[in-house]
Amino acid sequence: MSKPFNMELFLAGVLTGSQATRQRHLRQAKAIYAAIAERWQRETPWSWQRKHVAWFLNHRLNKSKETTRYYYLLTARLLARRLEKPWKF
Repeated sequence: MSKPFNMELFLAGVLTGSQATRQRHLRQAKAIYAAIAERWQRETPWSWQRKHVAWFLNHRLNKSKETTRYYYLLTARLLARRLEKPWKF
């Protein structure tokens, strides 16, 4: 059995802002991770492709408020920056 992925450690280098902002990004990144792991069995963000994150933003948040979608978009951009990927959403 493998260790669970530590999202807090993964994002530590790119998280900035207030404590509330950092906690929101962590909570949302964990939700993105859980949805992608369930749907595509991707164990770490290093194995993600742009389509996985785009799927989450388009299909899992399709009934969410615009502000919620915006905050998840910010978290997705933070994940892309951490992965050093040129993803645009």
